[in-house]
Amino acid sequence: MKRIDLIEEKLSRLSAEAGVTAGELAASLGLSRANVSNDLNRLCAEGKAEKYGSKPVYYRISHTAARQDAETQLNAFVRNNQSMFHCVEQAKAAVLYPPNGMHILLFGETGTGKSMFAELIYKYVKEKGYLADKAPFIVFNCADYSDNPQLLVSQLMGTKKGAYTGADSDRPGLLEKADGGILFLDEVHRLPPQGQEMLFTFMDKGIYRRLGETDAERRAKVLIICATTEDPQSNLLNTFVRRIPMIIRIPNLSERSIDERLNLISGFFTAESARLRKPISVSVNSMRSLLSYHCPNNVGQLKNDIQIICAKAYSDYASRKRSELCIISHDLPDYVRQGLGFETTHRQIWKRFIGINKRFCVFNSESHAAIWNDNDMESIYGMIDTHMQELKDAGTDETQIKNEIDRDIQLYFEKYTKISESTKDFPSIRNLVGMDIIYIVDRVLIEAEEKLNRNFEENVRYGLAVHVYSSINRIRQGRKIVNPQLNVIRKNLPAEFSVALSSLEIINEKFKVNMPIDEAGFLAVFFDLNRFHRSAKVRVIVIAHGNSTATSMAETANRLLDINYTVGINASLDENSQNVYLKLKEFLKKSPSEAGVLLLVDMGSLMNFPEDIEKELGIQTKAIPLVSTLHVIDAARKAALGYPLDYIYQETLRVNELLSEANTNLPAKDQFAKLFILTICTTGEGSAALLKNVLDSQLNYHNSMCEAISLKLTDQNDFVARLSTISKIGKILCIVSTFQVDFPVPHFNLTEVLEGSAIPSIQKLIDHEAILSKLGQTFSSMLKYGDSETVLRSIHSVIAEIEVQSGQKLLPDVLVGVLCHLGCMLDRLIGSQPISKFPQRETYIQQNKAFFYLVKKACDSLNSKFSIVVPDDEICNIMRFFAPENCENDGGDE
Repeated sequence: MKRIDLIEEKLSRLSAEAGVTAGELAASLGLSRANVSNDLNRLCAEGKAEKYGSKPVYYRISHTAARQDAETQLNAFVRNNQSMFHCVEQAKAAVLYPPNGMHILLFGETGTGKSMFAELIYKYVKEKGYLADKAPFIVFNCADYSDNPQLLVSQLMGTKKGAYTGADSDRPGLLEKADGGILFLDEVHRLPPQGQEMLFTFMDKGIYRRLGETDAERRAKVLIICATTEDPQSNLLNTFVRRIPMIIRIPNLSERSIDERLNLISGFFTAESARLRKPISVSVNSMRSLLSYHCPNNVGQLKNDIQIICAKAYSDYASRKRSELCIISHDLPDYVRQGLGFETTHRQIWKRFIGINKRFCVFNSESHAAIWNDNDMESIYGMIDTHMQELKDAGTDETQIKNEIDRDIQLYFEKYTKISESTKDFPSIRNLVGMDIIYIVDRVLIEAEEKLNRNFEENVRYGLAVHVYSSINRIRQGRKIVNPQLNVIRKNLPAEFSVALSSLEIINEKFKVNMPIDEAGFLAVFFDLNRFHRSAKVRVIVIAHGNSTATSMAETANRLLDINYTVGINASLDENSQNVYLKLKEFLKKSPSEAGVLLLVDMGSLMNFPEDIEKELGIQTKAIPLVSTLHVIDAARKAALGYPLDYIYQETLRVNELLSEANTNLPAKDQFAKLFILTICTTGEGSAALLKNVLDSQLNYHNSMCEAISLKLTDQNDFVARLSTISKIGKILCIVSTFQVDFPVPHFNLTEVLEGSAIPSIQKLIDHEAILSKLGQTFSSMLKYGDSETVLRSIHSVIAEIEVQSGQKLLPDVLVGVLCHLGCMLDRLIGSQPISKFPQRETYIQQNKAFFYLVKKACDSLNSKFSIVVPDDEICNIMRFFAPENCENDGGDE
């Protein structure tokens, strides 16, 4: 930590309301008084501290700084609603735009949460100290008065006595009531032409007249947030667009990620728990249904549906049909329960967020969190009990119940095939289940290895430890263990079942329990996991024309991922497709793949191969045309991890979305490129994969914009070449490793990542790139004259040059505001529109002459590229953005 940061932290703890002197602070830190005094004065200049009194002078943390450092509700909101990240950044840029903020137009379908988002913006501005604590937030729905335009306008502007029949007194309007705060106009497209014109006058000049006034002008300082369900580019709203450049589109529920939907559902259930003053238990299948059902009216409908479901559950509880507030899938409306029909599509997602071994999710307003009730890791047993009861309650026949339970049991064991030593921290499992369990599991596996002549991998040890721990707890609680697949397992795995019976005796003797024979069926499946784990993976084959095109791409992917898995088949330019097909067929005859084949081809004429391969060889095959090296790397990595063919195919297609959004004429280091975080180790991929797992679980990659890749360092020259190759297909954002890497990007060590101290810094790097990549979409609606992407790249390079030359780096929120300001400035200059004057310009320039010429020189690139002249007034505006409070503080070292 740098000295000035240390001083600021200590000041916040010591000063309180009474304050502390520089000498007292210096003594407590063991620093010289002169250095402490200098840094305290700097903190005061930046608004982070304040001083009062004389001889002695006392210092304390400023109230404004304390408020700004606290987390805002808007930041907390975006953490659980990542698809709203860009919306939040746009909103921040608008409300912080100098001098009084920028009006905002929210656009989205009914029920997307525009009103809620407007209120969050209001809270954010207050939390940041830009509005007073008691600043008004006035909400008005224009649709409520759409049948009476005169009354609607009077509500907005106010009324002069006698303006119309019934106006018997002067009445203030919403603009007057909202003075010093925010006015939220919902359904603004319902505002009549007269009201629109009066509102535009207020937006342009800050003045308005009450309805009926002709000789008086009134003023108010109001930030206006409008909301509409109409297309902003329609004729009805195009006049709004000209005056409200900040248009924020709120995404539909269907566009939001499954984890966001889970957060919304959790929030609604927690709110209902608070209203009913009771915890609410929701079954796993009910959660699955709510996560997946078609919800055409967005967040609003989701909330209403949950309220109705809770009302029914409360009715059953109040009438004593049930002893607690409990919701199972049978309680859901039919259209909600239909979400279970998407089970195949969302199975992996459900497993990730809910797990198939949980019984209920308990929502309790007192804990402000959802708690998965798994009854001491009941695992497979609780799942069988709950799911079977749900199916019986729903009237499901016995055959279907058996099929459902069999499938869930298969999925339970399937999850352990994906666990490896490099991605699981076994000591944490040991701490959880205890050494007695680990001892018995190791003893059981040693005996099983001898009798079955088989070596077990770490995933079996991990899974068996958790499973045995759960089974012993269940027996001690006096609860049954039932295995519906017992007879099938006994028949299909006779050797494993025999060993499992011996294992039961060992467990019973050690823990003084009496395990039923059903448990032997579960143990037998664990003994067979390795063979299942070693099953074939999807084969990735690149077919491209050219002497070495396909093999080069395959080799690049194999070297980058440190695997020998991807295959390339070269085709000469004059070779017909039938000969290429014969090459492919011969290869697959020698190296068949039970998991399927993904073909990455360079021409559409090769797209018929999958159908022919499936017909002749019976191998499931899919193909993707017009591929790049990035396609090959992405597909190979997922295939090597064991993902199924359909999933790899869909995920590889998403690379096209990434490439279509990027400008392929730009160098790879451009801000629109794919972002990579590299995790590196020297002894193998174990620690690098562990680091990658930590990053994947804690970072927001903004819809796969960023990706962590684990690498192994073997040969230094080869490693440098691999970094160079990665740089050509994307941008290396930072490196995480156990040693220093000579590469010009931020570096974080293993300890920083595992302790979590590096995560905020890495997230900040990702968020910065996300802001830049998405801001172009905002510019496309804001700018009238310049190409949005060209403008964004140009002004960002100007800001980057100023930051480098001045040594001052803008804070992320400020950067967005500066880019918006420069974009609008450039648009006005290109369109020969007037530029506002900077107050006391000459005096300001004289006081900051060196910085003025630095900024002016940086803007020369804009002058030449767009044939304009950035005036001195705008140079001063840009300089003002670089005030100390808007820049990251490097502090000073002792």
